[in-house]
Amino acid sequence: MSVQSSSTTPIGRRILVVDDDPDMRAYLETFLLGEGFEVSLAEHGTAMREVLATVTVDLVIVDLMLPGEDGFALVRQVRDRHRAGILMLTARDNSIDRIVGLEIGADDYVTKPFEPRELLARIRSIVRRVGPGVEGAVSPPGPVVGGGPMVGVLRFDRDARVLVSAAGDVVELTAGEYAPLCAFVDSPGRVLSREALLATVRDRDWDYFDRSIDILVTRLRRKIEPEPGHPTLIKTVRGAGYLFTGAGC
Repeated sequence: MSVQSSSTTPIGRRILVVDDDPDMRAYLETFLLGEGFEVSLAEHGTAMREVLATVTVDLVIVDLMLPGEDGFALVRQVRDRHRAGILMLTARDNSIDRIVGLEIGADDYVTKPFEPRELLARIRSIVRRVGPGVEGAVSPPGPVVGGGPMVGVLRFDRDARVLVSAAGDVVELTAGEYAPLCAFVDSPGRVLSREALLATVRDRDWDYFDRSIDILVTRLRRKIEPEPGHPTLIKTVRGAGYLFTGAGC
């Protein structure tokens, strides 16, 4: 894998790489610095938590095959406590790892070995969806200033990238959840195919067997549906995709 810079990156975007392989850490550091990112490195969960406690991170790249605390445990920790995007590094063709990682809160994945251009596309896609100036830690519930369309009984504040209840309670959205929700809200009453939804989340060719968008829809339903097991806001249209029944902009 050669290290080549292809374009600029917004100043201040920091990526945390969590990988126990020193050669991989060194490669990713050189590559990401060359693309204009700021980079922090961690070889295990303890080091990851130390970094997250001291600096604001836009994206965490986590190798799932770590000794001790594995990558899945670290993905859960990041998702529970931080608003940063999460990109998994997984073994090639291990669909179970990808599915589990997405279910617990990761935003995307790259399989090893990877092409640098593919990795960069995934990173930039997540960073764009995370938005500028994310906070390192999840904000506590409280009033949020801003308007937006209603999604069921929740108001979708696009600028803050959250859902807000009438009482002012905040429901955080991950980068992976935010993009398809925007697509749904922009197209109420219209069936959106899995291909169209996946295109909002990733800059990758759509794979018929890719369940990623289904997992992200399931995650969204858990946050917006009164009864996620019997969805009324995001309905499945067999053989076609998904239909959002809520109010649009």
